[in-house]
Amino acid sequence: MNLFDISSKTKKLLELEEQTKDASFWDDMENSTKVLQEIKILKNKVSEFNSLDSFVQDTAVLIELGIEANDETVISEVRQNIKEISRKLEKLEIENLLSGKHDADNAIITIHPGAGGTESQDWAEMLYRMYSMWCEKNGYKLEELDYLDGDVAGIKSVTFSVSGDNAYGYLKGESGVHRLVRISPFDSAGRRHTSFASVEVIPEVSDDLDIQIDPNDLKVDTYRSSGAGGQHVNKTESAIRITHIPTNIIVSCQTQRSQIQNRDKAMKMLISKLMELKERENKEKIEDLKGVQREIAWGSQIRSYVFCPYTMVKDHRTNFETGNVEAVMNGEINDFMDAYLKNTIEK
Repeated sequence: MNLFDISSKTKKLLELEEQTKDASFWDDMENSTKVLQEIKILKNKVSEFNSLDSFVQDTAVLIELGIEANDETVISEVRQNIKEISRKLEKLEIENLLSGKHDADNAIITIHPGAGGTESQDWAEMLYRMYSMWCEKNGYKLEELDYLDGDVAGIKSVTFSVSGDNAYGYLKGESGVHRLVRISPFDSAGRRHTSFASVEVIPEVSDDLDIQIDPNDLKVDTYRSSGAGGQHVNKTESAIRITHIPTNIIVSCQTQRSQIQNRDKAMKMLISKLMELKERENKEKIEDLKGVQREIAWGSQIRSYVFCPYTMVKDHRTNFETGNVEAVMNGEINDFMDAYLKNTIEK
């Protein structure tokens, strides 16, 4: 099991824990928070490995005892243990793939419907529900940041953050265009429709990175919130929309209770988007960033969800597929995420 490099992880953990004993450790709260977060992640990885290693050794002893005593009754228990070992080992292998620069960070997700009006807006809302259920089932915290209702049904856009261990690492593969094929509930003739929605996933980063934003490059608009937050947000222009003029990146936040809180959240989103764009385009300066917008339409989809004439969800990058559409729409998308991570490493 040298694949997991537990010795170096244990060494790193001890070094970080030693840092916390320094009298000046808490002088820099931002750095201390990062160190504690890294300690937590390393502790979980080391603990999971040690737990699996102990389970493997116990199973080996059980096999030896069964052979010595010529006791066939242990066969069933050994088989069950081997299945459990295989499951835990696969989980550790997947987590080991999450070693990218931002994989451990929280994620910010934005969903936009493609062309098609109500049908696409409804599909965008279905995707939002899918990710919400995935968060709930896997112990991640979802915080809605911006939400714009559709004209008749669904949503025109939604932005939300997902917090938890390796949130971005798992969700980064969801970024792209998602295609839906179904009999439209909004078509009185019962015809089959194809709809598209885009999912953008970026890591949530702290504002201490080397991202210098000229205030003159920002256009800040305030408006009355229509999202969550009760009557308070609807009576005041507390919602914030910030446009970064050079790149035309627009971020909005309306779910906090004050304009200052919404502005802080929006600026954090803007910094995260600029950082992601900067790294993707390998540029040194923000003013050199352009950004390429992909059309939310046929030919650019990463995954198709087919409800009719048959049921299937297929990822076009990995060719992983399942016929259980209902389970997928209820948030069971871990197999797609695992396939994407494995495929990325293999390439």
